[in-house]
Amino acid sequence: MKEAVSAEDPRPTSGPDGADSAPDRAPHRGPVRPALSRAAHDRDGLRRRAVQPTLGLDPTTSVLVVTDEYLVPVREVEGRPVLDLRRADTVDADPAEWSYLGTYSPMTYAMARGGRDLRADRWLSLRDVGAAVDDLDAGLMVQAVALAQWHDRSKHCPLCGAVTELRDAGWVRHCPVDATDIFPRTDPAMIVLVHDGADRCVLGRQSVWPTDRFSVLAGFVEPGESAEQAVAREVFEEVRLEVTDIRYVTSQPWPLPQSLMLGFTARVDGDETLVVDQDEIVEAAWFTRAELRDPDRVRPKLPPPVSIAYQLISGWLGEEPANPART
Repeated sequence: MKEAVSAEDPRPTSGPDGADSAPDRAPHRGPVRPALSRAAHDRDGLRRRAVQPTLGLDPTTSVLVVTDEYLVPVREVEGRPVLDLRRADTVDADPAEWSYLGTYSPMTYAMARGGRDLRADRWLSLRDVGAAVDDLDAGLMVQAVALAQWHDRSKHCPLCGAVTELRDAGWVRHCPVDATDIFPRTDPAMIVLVHDGADRCVLGRQSVWPTDRFSVLAGFVEPGESAEQAVAREVFEEVRLEVTDIRYVTSQPWPLPQSLMLGFTARVDGDETLVVDQDEIVEAAWFTRAELRDPDRVRPKLPPPVSIAYQLISGWLGEEPANPART
């Protein structure tokens, strides 16, 4: 289980052996809507090249500042957090280095890098506030942080090492030496809630986590591998379970640094004994729905609502876990 953690569509797919999945067993009882999969604005991808020369000239453009720690400014409005977007003419950063985020009529949005200031009530991360902001702010925040992460990892050409130049309003980095164009990349990772077809699911714990924190299993998709194959492989590697009835549920971007989490459920097939690999995870156990609904339980504590893991668990339960599950 790797930290690649993070409208319901439980379509049955083939199991790991290629056979058709079992009949519908309703592994999910409620809708799944990951917090970071929300957006309201138009990314306006067709105009990025045309926008580059004029980005920053309109003083009313709303700019989201992202720090070197990938924090964004937030203020409180009527008791809820909103992004503290800045007018373009108040941002102390070269517009040539901004990234175009798109439009939400009639507003234009961009991302600029900068340091913390005292204008915002707080400077927070995706983990801190991603689940609490509205759809527009969630979409802008995820997009801006993802681009900032990519820019920081793409300053040099991967072929010759030359310093790259920003083009297409922040969506291309160009090598002036060998003419290579570098585009933002996303690494696919699968995350899966394994269940027994009845009332139990598997949760595991990484060694770096507190002893009471558990989550669903996750891992990166390897080269030449489908997401469903990755589900079967990772589950077997981590807890020695074979699974079938692998179903795609939903996805969520996780730009820390550049993952796309593909959420699944899978049903155990055969022996239900858990054998932990002691490498990626150090502990795993079966938990019932009643245990996860119990507000007085000590373990397990679950991932925060901003994560797709939390949403997969909530969907399987048919409701949010009891409050003590939030960390």
